[in-house]
Amino acid sequence: MRNKMKLLTLSLVALLMVFSILSGCSKGSSGDSNGNDKGNSGNGNKSDGFVLGEDELEYTMYGHYDWYTMPPWGEDVATKWIKENKKVTVKPISSGGNAAQKFNTMIVGNELPDVMWLDRNADLDRLREADMLVPLDEYIEKYPNIKEWVGESTLNMLRAEDGHIYSIPNWYTTQPNGNSGYVVNEKIYKELGSPKLETTDDLYAYLKQVKEKYPDVVPFEAGQGGGLDILYSAFGEEHPNMFMNGHFVPNGDKLSSIFTDPVFREAMVYMNKLYSERLISQDTLTQTADQVKEKIVSGRFAVFADSSPTEHGSLAHTELRAQDPDAGMKMIWPIHKEGLDKEKITPGTWSQLGWNVSVITKAAKNPEGIFAFLDWMVGPEGQRTIFWGPEGLYWEGTQAVEGIAEAPIFTDKYLTDVENLSKLMNTTNSFQWVGNVVYIDKSKTAFEMTLPEEQQNWDTKYQMSITWKTQKNSTEFQNLSPLPETEEGMAEQRVNEIYDEARAKALHAKSEADVLKILDQAEKDALAVGYDKLLEFKTKKWQDNKAKIAGN
Repeated sequence: MRNKMKLLTLSLVALLMVFSILSGCSKGSSGDSNGNDKGNSGNGNKSDGFVLGEDELEYTMYGHYDWYTMPPWGEDVATKWIKENKKVTVKPISSGGNAAQKFNTMIVGNELPDVMWLDRNADLDRLREADMLVPLDEYIEKYPNIKEWVGESTLNMLRAEDGHIYSIPNWYTTQPNGNSGYVVNEKIYKELGSPKLETTDDLYAYLKQVKEKYPDVVPFEAGQGGGLDILYSAFGEEHPNMFMNGHFVPNGDKLSSIFTDPVFREAMVYMNKLYSERLISQDTLTQTADQVKEKIVSGRFAVFADSSPTEHGSLAHTELRAQDPDAGMKMIWPIHKEGLDKEKITPGTWSQLGWNVSVITKAAKNPEGIFAFLDWMVGPEGQRTIFWGPEGLYWEGTQAVEGIAEAPIFTDKYLTDVENLSKLMNTTNSFQWVGNVVYIDKSKTAFEMTLPEEQQNWDTKYQMSITWKTQKNSTEFQNLSPLPETEEGMAEQRVNEIYDEARAKALHAKSEADVLKILDQAEKDALAVGYDKLLEFKTKKWQDNKAKIAGN
């Protein structure tokens, strides 16, 4: 959902030795030699459980991403309220912009954080297989919210081969969600006559106009490359960005090569055309997240595409509209190639499993207390607080709506203090470790539907009208990657490198013929390092997922 994680660079043999040694040291801290939790909660009374607000709870949290920096805990109104009323303090451990190196350093130095927030990938598998994680089954039965809101089906998909559950999902859901798509700078669009902007041909013609009339504006802002993945979706029905990210394409009952995929090849030719004519930001693959945000919020672009453009788009809309009533942002229906069914264009995906997960490591002195807090965050009070701040600011009291018993009743300030609400939500977005999609979406949409369009929250308006309708269910494609130390895992690392290099070269290629030659060579190079075996492995995992979803 975010930037692709770099694979570990430490010697695999050395790293596995470290895992083995440390896992031996860790046994007994929270479980027996088989990893079974013995309920050592540290609160002295297992039957009563941990009660938030009675005792202080402080723990460390590491976000396993190059891009992630947790804001200071307790400085915004939401986490300040949690700190004062629930007596919880979360201390961040930063990746320092190099998550792979930081991960290795923590493992080798036996300095694990209490909680890790990471993708459901090989790093998670390593931690679990090395017996470094606390099994959560007992706590799930003991505390109410995760069991109720995540649900048995999703929890079963998270169950490891040993039968235990070790992770709490983030943005799990039973209904479509997601924000992938296109944001358009309304002021520029109106000044150019509001031309038709539906097909790839329309987009090309519009970007040419922008370049001619606005030389200081980026015609197409693709973020840190995510916008390229969105463009890919325009050339094939139900071809979401995740196929580019995963380097595979479904072909009947098998997963096949991205390099030979006609949709990918046509999309790369189109991207190359835009790039060579300087219609795409020339630093797309090298710019920082902060540089992207600055361009969007200042309005120095005409069209912005990314996996979640609403975060910056909403903020830009609020700030620019405050300065100029004719300014602002809008989202458009996903761009499609002429001849395709626009209703089947899916720039992004949603998954029953959501995005990533939180795990509690055996370094934690009070794993049950941490679980109790995360379980509270999953529930209605936690979600209301971390999403819209404490009661009395943007909401007051609760009511039942659309199957939600405790949806917030929003105050007038929710509508009149849009700028500060947007700033709060941009901050607390970085604390969304166990986001509850169904609760949040049903709560806000029920309220937004009662408002005239001009008063609806920018994000929610476009989620209801565009993005939720154009995301593909990708649950069957989750957790396909092998362990890095396996033959298939090492092949995946090399294929990832070949793909990244080929995409960059294709973007900079001198002609359409050169683009196709680069992709042909990438296919040969990938096959030489085991791409065929990797695709066979992923195909089996994919078929296994489909069987689980079907209840087999």
